Amino acid sequence: MKKNILTGLIFSVMTALSSTAQTLPPSGATETTPSKAEYFSWINHSFEGGDAVKTKANLDFFKWLKDTYGMQLDIYLFDAGTVDGGEIYGDTSTLKFKKQFPEGFGPISKQASEMNTALGLWAGPDGFGNTTEEAKKRADLMIGFVKDGFRLFKFDLCCSRLYPNHYHYFDSMFTEIRKIAPDLVALNHRLDFGPCTKYMTTFLFEGMETYVDVHFFNDRTASHHRVGVMTRKNPANLTRLTEDHGVCISSCIDYWEDDLILQAFNRNMILAPEIYGNPWLMRDDEYSYLAYIFNLHRDYRDILAKSVKRMPEAQYGPEAITRGDGATQFLTLRNLTWNETTYHVSLNDEVGLANSGKPVQVRLYHPYIEDYGKHSYGSSIDVKVPAFRSVLLKVTTEKETDRLLISGVPYQIINDRVGDKSDVKLLGTAGKTYKYNIQKGSFRKSGKVTFQGEAPKYDYHRKIAGMTKCEKSPDDISSIYYATCFAADNNTHELRSLKRSGETKIKEVQAARDAFFSQELFKERSVSDRYMFDDDTNTDFAVSFQFGDRRIDGVSSLMIDFGEKLDIDRLNISTYDEYSLYPHKSMTGSRILVSDNLVDWKTITFLAGVSSDIDLSKAGKVRYAIVEKAPLRVSEINAYKDGARLNRDKWRASNLFQMLWSDTKHVKEVWKHEFTLDEIQDGAYLCVAIEGEHGREGAFAGFKIDGEYVGCPDRAPSYECNPWECPTGSVRKGYTYYLPLTKDMVGKKIEAYAFSVGRSNEKPKELSADLWISAYPIPFKESVISF
Repeated sequence: MKKNILTGLIFSVMTALSSTAQTLPPSGATETTPSKAEYFSWINHSFEGGDAVKTKANLDFFKWLKDTYGMQLDIYLFDAGTVDGGEIYGDTSTLKFKKQFPEGFGPISKQASEMNTALGLWAGPDGFGNTTEEAKKRADLMIGFVKDGFRLFKFDLCCSRLYPNHYHYFDSMFTEIRKIAPDLVALNHRLDFGPCTKYMTTFLFEGMETYVDVHFFNDRTASHHRVGVMTRKNPANLTRLTEDHGVCISSCIDYWEDDLILQAFNRNMILAPEIYGNPWLMRDDEYSYLAYIFNLHRDYRDILAKSVKRMPEAQYGPEAITRGDGATQFLTLRNLTWNETTYHVSLNDEVGLANSGKPVQVRLYHPYIEDYGKHSYGSSIDVKVPAFRSVLLKVTTEKETDRLLISGVPYQIINDRVGDKSDVKLLGTAGKTYKYNIQKGSFRKSGKVTFQGEAPKYDYHRKIAGMTKCEKSPDDISSIYYATCFAADNNTHELRSLKRSGETKIKEVQAARDAFFSQELFKERSVSDRYMFDDDTNTDFAVSFQFGDRRIDGVSSLMIDFGEKLDIDRLNISTYDEYSLYPHKSMTGSRILVSDNLVDWKTITFLAGVSSDIDLSKAGKVRYAIVEKAPLRVSEINAYKDGARLNRDKWRASNLFQMLWSDTKHVKEVWKHEFTLDEIQDGAYLCVAIEGEHGREGAFAGFKIDGEYVGCPDRAPSYECNPWECPTGSVRKGYTYYLPLTKDMVGKKIEAYAFSVGRSNEKPKELSADLWISAYPIPFKESVISF
C-alpha cells in the first residue's frame, strides 16, 4: 500500500511539472525547451552499477547543496550497471539488483522526490527477448519506471544494439511512455534506432565522453588540464537537441568552472548544467560557486533557450556564442592562448541585441561578477579574457532582475537563495580601496572596502622566459628526472583529486567520499600506492592492464619515497604469488638502487621471491629506493631497524615510471632557465611548456631551487595512472609540467630544466621550451560580507 501511495505521489508531482506536455513532439523537447540540470553517476561507479549506499550519500550531497545554496538538480541519472549493464540486460528481480538495492528504488525515489529531483536510468535499447511474452515483460519494466517517476532514459550501445526485428516493440513501448511522460528525455548514445529515432530527444555530440585527460586532453601546451575540452565546438547547426556528455568532475578538477560555463551557457543543450563523476572531490570553498552557476543558469534558462547565433570569430574568438531574447543576451567568450586577450564587444545586433532605444547594461558573470555599467546602443566595450579561461557576459536593455546587484567592486555570490541573509565575497587587489553599492530588492547599501597588503608588482600570469638549449646535458640530469618521478604518482585520477582538494569539513561531502572510496571494487582494482602500506594483505598496488599495458615497452620501475632519510636494516617487499612477482622470478637475483639525495646511488642485489628480504644495513641513510623492474602486484612493503618495524605514514610510491638511461630513456636535448622571484602570489605555480611533438613520455621537466632537486608533481596531459575506470590518454606532443610555488621560494635561485628523451639511436626532435608563471584561482584579496 505504501508503495502505491509513493508511486502516485511521484507520478502526480512529475505530471504537474510537465505543463507543456501536450505540445511536445515525440522526441520530448524542441529547440526552445528550457534546459534541465542533471547529474549522472558514471565514474562514481563503472559497469557494476550504483548501489543504495552510494546513491543515498550522493543524493544527500545534492540536498545539502540545495539546503545551503539553493541549488536545484532536476535529474539524477543512474548510469550503467544499475539494471542493464555492459552487453547484458537485467531487471529488478535479479540477485545483482537485489543485492545493490535491497529495498528496490522506492527509498531512493522518495529521497529524490523530496528535493524535487526526478530519477533517470541508463539502459539498453532492446532486451525484448525472443517471444512476445519476453517483449511484454521488458516493455512493462520500462513503462513501470516511468509511472514511478523516472524522467530520463539513456540508451547506450555499450549494452547492445536495437535489432531491426524489434523496432515495433520499441515503438509500441515508447508510444505508451510518451502518453505518461511527453517530456521524458531520451538520450541516444551511439545507436541506430531506425524509425524509432523520432522518440530520441538527443544524440551524443561527436560520440565523445568528457573524462578529463582520459577522453579529452590538451592538444597544446597550456596552463591547466581542461584546455582540451574547452576547445570543443558547438554543433554546426547550433542544435540544442544533442548531449555533450556534460562536465566531468572527477579528474584534473582545477578550472572546472570555465568548462561548466561553456557547457551550460555556450552550448546550453537540453541537459544543462550537466555534471558527472565525483563532484564531492572538490574543495569545500568551491561548492558555493558550483551552486552559483546552476542557480544563474536556472534564473535565465528560458531566455537562454529563445535564440542563438554565432559571433564573428575574427572579433570574438573561437566558438563565441550569444543566446537570448533580443532584450537580454548572454555572451560566452574564451581564450585558448597563453596571453590575455581583449575582445571588442559591439553592443548591437552583432551580439543579438535589438535596438529598443534604451541604454545597454553590461555585467560580467564569470570568472567573477562585475558591473561594467550602462552604455549607449551601438557603442562598444573592451572585455579582457585571461589566458586559457572563459568569460560570461550579459548585455541587456531591460531592468536587471538579479536577486542582488553590486557595483563598484568585483564579487562572487556565496549564497543569495537560502535564509534571510545574503553572503557575498568582495574581491580586489591588495592595497586598493573600492567604494561599492548594494541593491537587493528594496534594500540599498553603500560601503567601502580596503584590501590589506602591498599591491602586486607583476601580473600573476606572465611569461618568464623562453628556455635556452644547453650545449650538453648537465651531469645531474638524472637527479632532476628522478625528482619529478618521486614528486609524481601513478595513482588513479580520483585519488589525485582527493589529494588536490584536501580534507572536508562538510559531513555530506565526507559521506559521499567514503561511499566511493570504500567500495570493494576500488580496492580490488589496486589503484592506490597506500595499499602497500596499509597492513592489509588482501590489498595491493598493481601495474594495471585495464585497456592494455600502460608501460613503455612493457617495462617500468617501482620507485619508493620514504618521505625522510631512514636507517634501514631490512626492507621487505611482499607479493601474492609467482605471477605477481613478474618480471622477477623466485630465487633469482634482482637489483634495487637506494639514495639519500637523488645524486649518489648504491646498487644492491637481492634474491627475489614472493616475500623479498633486502639487506640495506650497509647502505647508510636512505630516502629513495628504485626496484629496477616493478613487480606486477605488491601487497605490502615494510622496513625494519633493530628488529622494529618503521612507521610508513610518509611513504609514497609509483610503478609506471622508467629508469633513466634504460633502452627508451636516453636524454637527447636539454633546455634551461635560471632566475629568482621577488614575489609569489597566492596560488602561484610555474609552467614548463614543451612545444613540439616529443612522443609518448618523451619529454620531462624538473627544477633545482637553491641547489635542492624539486620535481613537478603534476603535468598536462596527466602522468600515467593505474585507473579506476579508464587510463590516461596517450598524447605525443605539448606536455606542460607544473610546479606549485610556496612563499619561502622568494629570493631563491631557481633553475628550470626541460629535456627530451628517447632511444639511444634516435635523432633529437624539433622542440622548444618556455617558462610561464600563473595562479589559480585568480589571486584576489577577499572580504566576505553578509546583509
